[in-house]
Amino acid sequence: MAITSRNNETTGRRYKNTQFYYALVYVCITSVVLLFLNIYCSGSSQKLFYNNKEKAMAEKCQFAAQEISALEVLNASNVTAAVQKMDSLRVTRLLVTDRSGLVLYDSYSADSALGSYVVLPEIVQALDGRSGNDVFSWQYQDGIMQSRAATPILSHGMIVGCVYMMEYDATQGGVIDSLQKNIFTITLILEIAVILFSVLFATGFSTRLRRVLASMRIIRSGDYSHRVQMGGRDELTLLGDEFNSLTERLQVSENKRRQFVSDASHELKTPLASIKLLTDSILQNDMDMETVREFASDIGNEADRLNRMTLKLLSLSHIETQEDGDCEITFMKPTVDRVVRMLQGIAEQNDIKIIVDCKEDCSILILEDDLYQIIFNLVENGIKYNLPDGTLTVRSFRDGDNAILQVADTGMGIPEEAQSHIFERFYRVDKARSRSTGGSGLGLAIVRNMVERNQGTISLESAPGQGSTFTVTFPSFDVEEDVQ
Repeated sequence: MAITSRNNETTGRRYKNTQFYYALVYVCITSVVLLFLNIYCSGSSQKLFYNNKEKAMAEKCQFAAQEISALEVLNASNVTAAVQKMDSLRVTRLLVTDRSGLVLYDSYSADSALGSYVVLPEIVQALDGRSGNDVFSWQYQDGIMQSRAATPILSHGMIVGCVYMMEYDATQGGVIDSLQKNIFTITLILEIAVILFSVLFATGFSTRLRRVLASMRIIRSGDYSHRVQMGGRDELTLLGDEFNSLTERLQVSENKRRQFVSDASHELKTPLASIKLLTDSILQNDMDMETVREFASDIGNEADRLNRMTLKLLSLSHIETQEDGDCEITFMKPTVDRVVRMLQGIAEQNDIKIIVDCKEDCSILILEDDLYQIIFNLVENGIKYNLPDGTLTVRSFRDGDNAILQVADTGMGIPEEAQSHIFERFYRVDKARSRSTGGSGLGLAIVRNMVERNQGTISLESAPGQGSTFTVTFPSFDVEEDVQ
């Protein structure tokens, strides 16, 4: 009930749409960039026209001032005659004043300022003896560019007058206006394109991400065979590949778990059924005490078998969940001798001769208890599944950078089709004979897990009627080289 409530809570939860936020942030950033680009381009274009116009107006003013400064007397008639000779001066309005600002010439006939005093800012600044510089002002409005320029007239180093020019330029103003409109249009088109691209990109990203989330929900429901198809060659594709790899491992683990539960149930069911049958026989039948003791002894044997199987299952589970811990320098020969002493009695009972051929220099990094368990299981199997009057040879030696442990028996051998399954849990080549010897099919699985946990490998060579040889390979650990 708690799990169902948690799932419902997760399903009902509403998460924020990252697609909207990613697109919005991207659009805002590009909008600011395009806005500054628009302002910069507009300002740069106006600056370019301003510089060109300033240069042109300054040249015209200086030319007129030079021509007028050559006059002996600066009066209206002389200035008018001099200006009329200047055909290249094409401006909207031209004023020529004397030192006091009195207009000596005005090209604007409709509202002429001839004979009047003018106080235009450009003229006042040009006649100012402290500055005496060329003056230029510029204004752009409503597609009209208005330029004003003034230059003092110098005679013998003295300011004797001023030339003032004003020009209305609708042509260049129209160019500026058209340029600014084009820049704005291009900016608007780019922004629309950015918005569309952001929406498409965010939608595609979110769609692929939602595909992964949907696959996660499917996997959570228990369908480990599902695979997500991402497409593309980006990080999301890598995420999809890693997700598929994870689901494959989950599926393998789930299959192993189900197989383990099935095998364990099957193996545990047999001794339990035997105990149940023997118990019912004792309770339901009138038996003499000798028969009851015999049945009770069988029940005890089945219970011992259950206990051994349970201990091996716990040991296997502990090995699989245990992390790599501390290791110690362990020599193979003393551990082999200890195992042989422990199992010598069982070997003699089965008429098995144990031969030990171990070199003294075989040292490896492993906990001695792990090495003892590995050797014990291999030697015990070699005794159980050997033939009467057979031999069991235990060897250890160095092979380059590796330390080798071999356990070879002269038993019936293992068929080729069974050799690939021999290290699986509960797998037994001859189930009838394994049960008679008390085998559970877990010993070699424990050995393999212990060997692999200590960076070793295990292999099998066997043929029917020729016995079996188990070879365990560990990286050797040279004590003398390590001390140096």
